[in-house]
Amino acid sequence: MANYYTDIPELKFHLNNPMMKRICELKERNYRDKDEFDYAPLDFEDAVDSYDKVLEITGEITGEIIAPNAEGVDAEGPHCANGRVEYASGTKQNLDAMVKAGLNGMTMPRKFGGLNFPITPYTMCAEIVAAADAGFGNIWSLQDCIETLYEFGNSDQHSRFIPRICQGETMSMDLTEPDAGSDLQSVMLKATYSEKDGCWLLNGVKRFITNGDADIHLVLARSEEGTRDGRGLSMFIYDKRQGGVNVRRIENKLGIHGSPTCELVYKNAKAELCGDRKLGLIKYVMALMNGARLGIAAQSVGLSQAAYNEGLAYAKDRKQFGKAIIEFPAVYDMLAIMKGKLDAGRALLYQTSRYVDIYKALDDIARERKLTPEERQEQKKYAKLADSFTPLAKGMNSEYANQNAYDCIQIHGGSGFMMEYACQRIYRDARITSIYEGTTQLQTVAAIRYVTNGSYIATIREFEAIPCSPDMEPLMSRLKKMADKFEASTNAVKEAQDQELLDFTARKLVEMAADIIMCHLLIQDASKASELFSKSAHVYLNYAEAEVEKHSNFIKNFDKEDLAFYKK
Repeated sequence: MANYYTDIPELKFHLNNPMMKRICELKERNYRDKDEFDYAPLDFEDAVDSYDKVLEITGEITGEIIAPNAEGVDAEGPHCANGRVEYASGTKQNLDAMVKAGLNGMTMPRKFGGLNFPITPYTMCAEIVAAADAGFGNIWSLQDCIETLYEFGNSDQHSRFIPRICQGETMSMDLTEPDAGSDLQSVMLKATYSEKDGCWLLNGVKRFITNGDADIHLVLARSEEGTRDGRGLSMFIYDKRQGGVNVRRIENKLGIHGSPTCELVYKNAKAELCGDRKLGLIKYVMALMNGARLGIAAQSVGLSQAAYNEGLAYAKDRKQFGKAIIEFPAVYDMLAIMKGKLDAGRALLYQTSRYVDIYKALDDIARERKLTPEERQEQKKYAKLADSFTPLAKGMNSEYANQNAYDCIQIHGGSGFMMEYACQRIYRDARITSIYEGTTQLQTVAAIRYVTNGSYIATIREFEAIPCSPDMEPLMSRLKKMADKFEASTNAVKEAQDQELLDFTARKLVEMAADIIMCHLLIQDASKASELFSKSAHVYLNYAEAEVEKHSNFIKNFDKEDLAFYKK
């Protein structure tokens, strides 16, 4: 059976990034748990060895159980009866295997029963699982909602809820409503405090809730009567054991069939406040969504890997005109670009997760003691980098998952249109990644301010100063010219001082920044591990160079008067 971790050497490469030493030092508080927990690491090498072993176990379970179950789960799907969800039989087997292996509450402190893993190795586990079954990946990876409860809940809530997640209970985040999709300020699920019951009561409807019959829910609801904007929203914890929430139906979706997407009806559902009133959307959901977006980026990379694997295997096996189709330029061109996008997107994903790890660990330390001035500076630096890179990681990887799934089917030809091949499931599963947890268009909205305030170009110029191997120097020279074009395009749009023009060209500018950043990351990786990344660095730079040129020419030749042609 395949091992979805050891079979992908690129994952171990990213696990051994030099930044992991600082991440482990912060996460482990200089390895203080070793005297209390026998499974706590003694030092950095021991910590990385622990991550490696858990990733190998995750890869083994994925290869031996989750992957073989994927087609059956896709066909069977979950069922809804009497207001409750019953998972597909394969999903139950998957969950049982993950719980028995102790792969729940992975990032939570050991005192609650967690593994105290950084975000980076946990994100790798999420990628691995998604490569086999993206729908199951949703159910299992929603455990990371506990990060928000840990960050903003009180100590009593920590002691009651976190151990349950570590023991294998499931979570959901209940945000969307029939009239509040991307515009979460319009959420109207009502929260009323009951003096009689000594708790909050929730009433209303939530829609498109992933894993909506979970054990523990984080719920966005309107706590301030008479308000209609984000300032009237608070975050609540709903425990399924309390009752009061029923599943009205499970959505009939294009893909991710194993993941129940539910419409929920709240009727005087007892809940408790998480954090402070009025900060539900302004603060807590933003933190929750950033974590979810990193999770969808991981899911997207997993799907990209699955699409590449299927396409490569078929191209090697399928013969036409007397030879394997992988020998035809039209096919090996597609496969090379698929691999380039996969490696570039994965590099961006784990660079982002490392930034998140450092600032999250420092945030956590700040709840225990006052940070030093140096630590405060470090926290500020990495929080900004994480915030700027997250929409790029989610936006670009979700688009690449769709593109790779499309090309996978194309490589299969007519067979790819048949339901018995896995590529059609990957294609259907990938489609949602650029829609949920903020569409690609909303990722652009989140990212564009880092174009206009100069953050991306500053990061790019810092990357230019990092030495590369001699064989990568010609690529670096071309990459600097690409950065010049991006900077010129940005300046041209800013100088026009037209908000509509900026909004219209935003995606092009953001994609230029992302392409250049991913090229830098690939060059850095190829300089350290040429055997893994040199080919992708060359292929992806050729691809990205053409994309930057295309966007640059569009912006250079575009007259803002032409906006009239785009409006209906």
